[in-house]
Amino acid sequence: MRPGGDAHITAESLVTKQIGQAGTQGRAMPWTNSSGGNGTGGPKGPWGRGPSSGGGGGMGPSDFEDMLRRGQDRLKSFLPGGGFTTSTLIMVLLGIVIVWLATGIYFVEPYEQGIVLRFGRYVARTPPGINYHIPWPIETQYTLDVTHQRQINIGFKADEENNVQEDIPAESEMLTGDENIIDINFTVFWKVQDAGAYLFNVESPPDANDPSNTTIKAVAESAMREVVGRSKFDNILTQDRETIQIEVKDLMQKTLDMYGAGVTVINVTMQKVDPPIQVIDAYRDVQAARTDQERARNEAETFANTIIPQARGNAARIVQDAEAYRQQAIAEASGQAKRFLSVLAQYRTAPDVTRRRMYLETMSAILANSNKVIVDNSAKGVVPYFQLPNMLGNGAKPPGNAPAQSGGGQ
Repeated sequence: MRPGGDAHITAESLVTKQIGQAGTQGRAMPWTNSSGGNGTGGPKGPWGRGPSSGGGGGMGPSDFEDMLRRGQDRLKSFLPGGGFTTSTLIMVLLGIVIVWLATGIYFVEPYEQGIVLRFGRYVARTPPGINYHIPWPIETQYTLDVTHQRQINIGFKADEENNVQEDIPAESEMLTGDENIIDINFTVFWKVQDAGAYLFNVESPPDANDPSNTTIKAVAESAMREVVGRSKFDNILTQDRETIQIEVKDLMQKTLDMYGAGVTVINVTMQKVDPPIQVIDAYRDVQAARTDQERARNEAETFANTIIPQARGNAARIVQDAEAYRQQAIAEASGQAKRFLSVLAQYRTAPDVTRRRMYLETMSAILANSNKVIVDNSAKGVVPYFQLPNMLGNGAKPPGNAPAQSGGGQ
């Protein structure tokens, strides 16, 4: 046996021998105090029992020394040279250091970012691939998914197993700009952009099991309440939904950037926009009445758009007819005046001739459309006559009370 090992065994043997001698010589050891016993004789221990010397009562000095000797022999069998030397100790320490340094190697997946902490302080962000950090307890590392899209539901809790939604009125009921209450359920889609900022600047980052009570959720609810508080109730239900979603997304991104959250808001989708459940039936009645009012108004506007152009057209036609009649009357009056003046000039020149001509023209105008009958007074007993229109062949029929033509007339 090597000198180092012998010295070790000799010291242990001396300790064991001293313990045995103390028991043999009856020194005042703790378990020899009879005052702490249970009323029986013999050496007592501090808990009322003395050391047992056989038969399952404990391990004596010789057994303890044998166990130490066997442990030393077994350890020496694994060491080069059969014992501890300076080179052996250096090799063991070197192996421990190598294993410790190897624990600093870690892998970052393509969809992740690595975070390195030095004594708990954020010092570096590592890219995907094989990376290294000083092993624990100096540095520690974390990896975080920064590629996949995440979502937070506000105003409701989705149960995917039963395909149902549970409303949360404390989150969904909001006050509009015209002092009405509206029930809005919406979902925010987002992803992590900077893993370091997200882990250390956002309180309670969400995980797959509990995405509630987060800074992102609080910012989303606050932004929606602010935008809804500037909008009117009817506009939110109808025409302004897309505008509100865009405004909430921009306001969320601006707030999160101010907090340094390291988060990108992808989209905001309003799932449900309704009046509160307590008044939804009354609201639907009001909406039905407004629909009927709008329909009646449209019908009235249609009738007005039809009748008004017709009336305007008729008025324009009457005005045009009156204008034409006026022009015609003026033209006729002007012509009659000119004709009268020309006749007057002729009358002043030859009164008799002009008077005769005027008489003949007047009679011609009067008798132009009358039936002409010629009577021959030379016949006796019969009044013969000729119907001049029939003789002229103009197709005129005799009046209904005219007698038939006599056969003897010529």
